[in-house]
Amino acid sequence: MTEDVLTIRHLAKRFPPNIVALEDAGLSVRRGEVHCLLGANGAGKSTFLKLVAGAMMPSAGEIRVDGQPVSFRKPSEAAAAGISMIYQELDLVPQLTVAENLFLGHPPARLGFLDKGHRRARAAEALARVGAQFGPDARVESLSVANQQLTAIARSLTRAAKVIIMDEPSAALNETELKAVFRVIRELTAQGVAIVYVSHRLGELREIGDRVTVLRAGRTIETFDVAGTPDSALVEAILGRERTLVERRDRPPVTGEVMLQVDRLTGPQGLDIRDFTLRRGEICGLTGLNGSGRTSFLKALFGALPHEAQMVLKGAPYAPRRPKDAIRAGLGLVPENRKTEGLILDAPIYKNATLPAMQGQILARHRAQKARTVPVLKQLSTKYGNPDQKVVQLSGGNQQKVVLAKWIIKGSELLLLDEPSRGLDIGAKADLYALVDGLAKQGAAVIVASSELEELYAACDTIWVFHEGRNIAQFNPASTDQDTILKRQILGEHHHD
Repeated sequence: MTEDVLTIRHLAKRFPPNIVALEDAGLSVRRGEVHCLLGANGAGKSTFLKLVAGAMMPSAGEIRVDGQPVSFRKPSEAAAAGISMIYQELDLVPQLTVAENLFLGHPPARLGFLDKGHRRARAAEALARVGAQFGPDARVESLSVANQQLTAIARSLTRAAKVIIMDEPSAALNETELKAVFRVIRELTAQGVAIVYVSHRLGELREIGDRVTVLRAGRTIETFDVAGTPDSALVEAILGRERTLVERRDRPPVTGEVMLQVDRLTGPQGLDIRDFTLRRGEICGLTGLNGSGRTSFLKALFGALPHEAQMVLKGAPYAPRRPKDAIRAGLGLVPENRKTEGLILDAPIYKNATLPAMQGQILARHRAQKARTVPVLKQLSTKYGNPDQKVVQLSGGNQQKVVLAKWIIKGSELLLLDEPSRGLDIGAKADLYALVDGLAKQGAAVIVASSELEELYAACDTIWVFHEGRNIAQFNPASTDQDTILKRQILGEHHHD
């Protein structure tokens, strides 16, 4: 079984006025193989997958399934053709049962009515194929992340999927759970189903993959046989030989006193951070692949994640058990998802901006809250109508500034920023990092976790590489080139040459 089930040639996607998201991408997937897709952040992987899965239409290029040209206007058309997409953030409905999720959008019917018995029987068959240890009547919200992943794979089988695309499936799985998913993948490929497996982790690709295609800057660079290709060749394909590095401005050495000392912090999913030190005035970057533990570390520091730790903050033992403890100690967290975790979208700007500062106060003095909000929003160059305006009406960049404003108003001395520039345009990113630099100059300490290494390289005094829950290497960007850091991020501690 070596014939191509999916062939993609010269795929391109352009957005007005002149944004090129994908230029010339393609790959061929054989029946029954695991074909891996590899590329740095911004290489075009997400756009490529959305085009193949029917979530967007291409500007140019062709897609063939079983040798026949296809054109998908929506995901249901791709699914009907045998292309199934499992997103990193699983698109399951938690409140529904497994059987209901498996046939959402294509329920089995008899005489025009839903056939629940047939649905349950077919759901049980699909679950059996993926080796699930739970039944079709279980509610999805009661399942572990790994079992939700199996549910998503089983759903693909109910549509007779020929190709299953898995986007970063390991991001939220531990080693045992990942092995279970790998077992299912091997069983499916033995049955002739093809898997397109997207991951940054070279160790995973070597364990599960047959071939790997590398994307860079919206183009397909090359397709390799996994078994016969050393890591060095894959890294070179990802980076390019003549990669232009981001210009870094000179930053004076950080000489402030130690703000935070983490001797050891352990938590869920293998989180194990050791010997982490942060000084006043320091901007520390955290880089790593998805699931490397950056977000978990920040949440633990903020008291939002159960953990065990030996830490000292401003010279005193620090052991936050809830966010309230961290806020009182002078920490502020700008979470990865500002809309669901950082803001009350339907509340006025001034109420969002003064929320932490109101901690412990019974009566809200609206005029005083507005008076504290306006100068800080002006300092951040925030564009808004008036402080009574709902936050939901602001752009993403201005919403982010409101999240930052609440910690400035509170007077936080240690800021934790998780993917702070996600969804911001170039101008908003420049404003953000200028603000971070200004806060550091005023004596604050800042930890920035970001998947955009170029931003960290340009803005930070130190950069820690996180890998599988641990901080494995610390670099000084002033004396280390960006590619050295990126290679360590990709390879982790062990590599195959």
